[in-house]
Amino acid sequence: MKLKDSVAVVTGASSGIGLEFARTLVAHQMQVFGLARRLDVMNELRAEIGERFHPIRCDVRSEADVQSAFDAVLARAGRLDVLINNAGIGRFGDAAELEIEDWNVQMETNLRGVFLCSRAATPQMRKQNEETNFGGYIINIASIAGLLGNPGLSAYNASKFGVRGFSESLMKEVRQDGIKVTCIYPGSVQSAFSGQRESSTTNKMLPQDLAETLVHLLETRDNYLISELVMRPLRPRG
Repeated sequence: MKLKDSVAVVTGASSGIGLEFARTLVAHQMQVFGLARRLDVMNELRAEIGERFHPIRCDVRSEADVQSAFDAVLARAGRLDVLINNAGIGRFGDAAELEIEDWNVQMETNLRGVFLCSRAATPQMRKQNEETNFGGYIINIASIAGLLGNPGLSAYNASKFGVRGFSESLMKEVRQDGIKVTCIYPGSVQSAFSGQRESSTTNKMLPQDLAETLVHLLETRDNYLISELVMRPLRPRG
């Protein structure tokens, strides 16, 4: 896939990994629509990132917000080549003591948001496949917590395991439509992740590591698919 002038949507683009994704894709001359709830923050970031970064206020938990955001992307850009489902939140605690709201917000953000955005993107990508024989690329950011359960992370684990199952099913549903789906499972990353708890990992990966890998995925040949990718720091404790 050629990146220059391609159109990407990045959710959770106002900070952390999502912000680094946006910066990197703009540096590769893509048009990047950043989705997040903090529009004021993204508007300030646009001065830094450049005019190829287009902020849109969107709460990925809201069906109406998501549909409005994707309608705006298509109205302005006329196409959609890449969707990066990055928005996520963590609220940690033992299952027997976890507040219902903490469970709900993780399911709605981490899993429902991935579903809503993928559902909104797929029709346009299918249309593009009919025109050019390649539809686009959906990349879902899960977590090592989507592969391994841990005490105190039951809700977060459940949401990320859900992303894994959703990604595998979606990949099989749309691969014949020329749409790639990759699920990424990062280990510990230095970022302002919402709800991040204390970790024994002191030597974490950098957001740039994930962004460089993202570019590699996007630049692969159209008929080459990496459906799952696990990323870890080599020496987590230095």
